[in-house]
Formats: sequence, C-alpha cells, structure tokens
Amino acid sequence: MSRIVVTGKGVISAIGNTVEENRRALIKSTCGITTLGNFSSRFAGVMPFGEIKITTDTLKEQLHVNEQGVTRTMLLSLHAFNEAVADSKLSTNEISSLDTAFISGNTVGGMCLTDEFYADARSKTNGSEYLTSYDSASVVMHVQDRYKMRGIISTFNTACSSSANAIMYGARLIQNGFAKRAIIIGADTLAKFTINGFNALRILSDEPCRPFDKDRKGLNLGEGAACLVLEKEEDAAGKKIYATVSGHGNANDSFHPSSLSAEGNGPVAAMQQALKRANLNANEIDFINAHGTATENNDEVESISMLKVFKEVPAFASTKGNTGHTLGAAGAIEAVYSILSLTYQEIYPSLHFKNVIDATGLIPANEYKKMSLQHVMSNSFGFGGNCTSLIFSKY
Repeated sequence: MSRIVVTGKGVISAIGNTVEENRRALIKSTCGITTLGNFSSRFAGVMPFGEIKITTDTLKEQLHVNEQGVTRTMLLSLHAFNEAVADSKLSTNEISSLDTAFISGNTVGGMCLTDEFYADARSKTNGSEYLTSYDSASVVMHVQDRYKMRGIISTFNTACSSSANAIMYGARLIQNGFAKRAIIIGADTLAKFTINGFNALRILSDEPCRPFDKDRKGLNLGEGAACLVLEKEEDAAGKKIYATVSGHGNANDSFHPSSLSAEGNGPVAAMQQALKRANLNANEIDFINAHGTATENNDEVESISMLKVFKEVPAFASTKGNTGHTLGAAGAIEAVYSILSLTYQEIYPSLHFKNVIDATGLIPANEYKKMSLQHVMSNSFGFGGNCTSLIFSKY
C-alpha cells in the first residue's frame, strides 16, 4: 500500500506568521498568550488570549484581497494555504486540477463576525456584504474560488478535532484513489461567539494556561491556521518529504456535549485505532503532542487514557500554552508542530507546568530538547466526545 507523505506545510499563530517563525518560538518557549487588541470585547484586559497581532485590514493588504464579504478566518486560511502550496511547489494547474482535493476544518467559520451575524439575522433588508460568509463552508469556498479549484471540496466541523479529521479524510481520499493529492486547512479566529460561549462554560483561565498541572484553571482561546499538502510517495518524486501520515483513528464516546467520559473511552479507542492502522505497538511511539487544553476534565481524562494505552507513557507535551486553544485549527497546527519535531528531532515543552495531577502522576516534557524520534502521535479531542489521533512518522 502506498505511503501518504507530507510535501508542504504552512502555519500562522500567536507565536509566528510562518512555519519557521513558529519553530523558533517553540524552541524559545515563547508564550503568545496576551491581552486582546484586534477587536472589542468586555473580556479585553481581563482574560488572556492567543491572538495574532496582525489586523484584519493588514491581512487583506498583505494577501491582496479586495473582495467583499471576506472574514478573518478566510484570510488566515489563505495565508497558511499560500505558504503550504509554495512549499510543496504546486503549480496553478495542479491546485485547480480535478484530482486535487481541498478539505478544511473549523469550528466558528464565518461566525467570527458575531455582531454582523446578529444584525443580519434581524435585518429586514437585503443584509450586509457578509450574508453568505457565516457558515463553516465559506472559509474553504473563498480559497476555492480564488484558485478555481475543481476537485473534491469538503469541510469538517467536529469542534476541536475538525482539522485532525480533515487530515484523516484527505489521507483516505488519496489512499482509496479519489484524489491524487489533498490540501488540508484548519482555521479558526477569536470571536465574541466563542469567548462568551466558553466563558459561560466557566472553563476560561484568567492567566496563561497550565496544561497537565494540578492547579490548572482552564484554557485560553487562540486563533490561527495551518495547511498541509498530502500526496502519495510515488507522486512526490523529487520533492522534499517531511513525514508520512502513518496512522489515524477516530472515535466518539458520546458522553457529554462538552466533556470526555471519566474512563476515556473515546481517546483510548482513537489512539488504539491509530496504532493499529500504523501497524505499530504502543511502545514504538516516541512522543505525544497531547490535546492538553488545561481544563479540569480534559487533562485528567487524557492522562488516564494514555496510561491505559501505553504501559509506559512516552514523552508528551501540549503546545496550547504557546498558542492558546485554536479550536478547529488546533489539529492542523499541532500536526505541523509534530512534523517539525520529526524533521528536526526535537520536542517542544508544555509551558507553565509546576505540579503533578495526583490521580495520574504524569509529568509533561517541560523543556526543549533534542530527541531521537521515529513516530509522533498528535491528539485532538472535540466537544461531543469526537476524538481523533494521528500518527506521523519520520521519512
């Protein structure tokens, strides 16, 4: 069976506007969680967020976007897309080819424009320029229109596992002959919709988050986008190949709209499926890029789940202390980080960790170091119990 390889990557987050900027920030343990500056919110100055310090107007100028109805989520997607397709050296004809699939994952989509959405919903006129920009698919459709893409187009909205599922789906399309290549995007932006919603759940922290810490207080919302180009190994001759997508698994424990089951049924099943598909034993995983949201439920359940799957839990860490929780973008962003770990044989630490969770006793990696890596697992666990694990392997 042909191997699925990664030939291009792009990313923008609170710690950098390119893949290389993100890597340098991860090495330096840079925390991009700060106060809000780009839009008004009653939580600005009260709670910290992983905000990209580029205004929407500046993004439009940089990306030469003049169309009406373009949201910030679309712009971040386009930014990451441009970096990834250039990295993969895809031609205009290849991008628009019928055998190029384009799959996105997001949570908020165009509803980052919460105020405009509310005004349009109440309007008795023809509405604003954003009337067709609110749904999840609007993000992928903007890039599709710009590049005249004609292949399979789809959008996943499975909360925090959205773009991880998009990667899995893209790999399966290629493996089963429905596409020659797949371009995968995960993107989400900060919005009143999510800030107010997560505050209502009482899981926002008033300080930079502390994944896997006994005294964790909750998550910090962030924004960002990442893009991967996937191809079959034989179709990538002459290209730089960064890693293989060797395993993937998805499961849903359907326990609660916003919590995982205490037993970790969904996470355990997802990790086991990914290992089985990769034909790997648990002890062959060298590092886990954990979901690690710093919420009370997630970190304890994820720890319990890792203890169930691995007799000895390998080195693990969460990068949400760097970027904040980017929701639907997290799976793709952390896939890029996992691939960077494999490429440069290095791991990036969990920030702000101090005290071990009593029930599990697990300690995340808390310093940058070089390490021999062959297989890296990346976990993304979404609301509704939608859990996805990806395994990337050194090429």
